[in-house]
Amino acid sequence: MTGNLTLLCNLVEKYLGTVRFGNDQFAPILGYRDLVQGNIMINRVYYVKGLNHNLFSGNDLLIGNRGSDLCIIYLQETISSNPICLMAKASPTQAWLWHRRLSHLNFDYINLLSKKDVVIGLQKLKYVKDQICSSCEVSKAKRSSFKTKDVPCLKGRLTLFHMDLCCPMRVASIIGKKYILIIVDEYFRYTWTLFLRSKDDTPEVIKDFLTMIQRNLHSLVISVRTDRGTKFFNKTLHAFFKEEGIKHQISTPRTPE
Repeated sequence: MTGNLTLLCNLVEKYLGTVRFGNDQFAPILGYRDLVQGNIMINRVYYVKGLNHNLFSGNDLLIGNRGSDLCIIYLQETISSNPICLMAKASPTQAWLWHRRLSHLNFDYINLLSKKDVVIGLQKLKYVKDQICSSCEVSKAKRSSFKTKDVPCLKGRLTLFHMDLCCPMRVASIIGKKYILIIVDEYFRYTWTLFLRSKDDTPEVIKDFLTMIQRNLHSLVISVRTDRGTKFFNKTLHAFFKEEGIKHQISTPRTPE
């Protein structure tokens, strides 16, 4: 039955009684007609004036054949040839929160973890990357390496020394030394390693080393290249380099090459 007269064409107007609702109110049945919606046709639909909803009779829907006191149900294939699985999508706030929680893991793996339910608290939602992560972009950035020199630009040994001090080792040596001063000759790539107890010993160790190497090899050191740390850039070494005629070069920050 329906209260929408536009659904019924060529209504057969006939008073067929009344309908009683759950609130003990009555409405008149003023006619009937077949209702067609697409490929579906419902026979003899009553028109009830004032009815705000379309109603079906449960008995009419359950009419079927019965044999040996059993109702026969004919099942139809309802599985589509192209099954579709619908999943709710996580909000951008949720998606990026889990991206950061999982150490900036890519979203394909986040969805895989969600599907397998192996992370506590990770809901089974679709996690979508809707923008570029600035941290991931910076971490994946790289620069081209400096080209290898085919021909050395220096003319001989002791022309240029590279020096750097390694951070304190976690475990000190037997005699209590924790720092390592590394000195490399640019021309021969020969390397010296000197061990220090304290970073403050660096200026005196460098002075002793340069004096020793110049006397042993009977040659003068031309240049020394270091970073701008106070262990190298101080008054003691500045006065020593000036006295010995050694040029002190400062390397560019964040340029290990």
